[in-house]
Amino acid sequence: MIDPGAVAAIFLAAGRSSRFGAADKLLAPLDAMPVALRAAAAIVELAPARRIAVCPDRDGDLATLLAAEGFEIVANPDTEAGLSASLRKGIDAVAAGPERAALLCLADMPLVRAAHLRALLARFDPETAPVVASSRDGVPMPPALFARAVFGELATATGDRGGRALLASAALVPAAAGELADIDRPADLSAW
Repeated sequence: MIDPGAVAAIFLAAGRSSRFGAADKLLAPLDAMPVALRAAAAIVELAPARRIAVCPDRDGDLATLLAAEGFEIVANPDTEAGLSASLRKGIDAVAAGPERAALLCLADMPLVRAAHLRALLARFDPETAPVVASSRDGVPMPPALFARAVFGELATATGDRGGRALLASAALVPAAAGELADIDRPADLSAW
């Protein structure tokens, strides 16, 4: 188990949203709240030592909303480089601090609850479970928690693979049905 005070949360919010169309899916309303803010709420409730949001820029609408929620903003304008470029920027920001682990969350997963994030932290052990992932039907996925010892490996990821290689050996924490759903298309919003 690890205390939230020893964890930095990385909130990846710099994706291309290509399947959503011209609009920014993270600013699209879901129950009258932007998707990204709904997803960020679980991190805010968890109260980790630091909250880092990787956004396409430092001063756009999304960055402004997240900064108001206490997130440090790290810019990744190269959204074409894939998820791994954002992950590297987030890990670099965490590595500069004293936190013992990084909690990776995705801004297009607005149904994840703080209770699930706490379950990930409860399962964590730097020796026996240095990587803990969420699980849907036995498939490891974010949100996921990574010990400082694996930051170097995360920093070398490329493309849209992110930390998938590390997730293959992760300790798994199943999530409630539907909690790990993500928003990819406008129709996904109406499903909720």
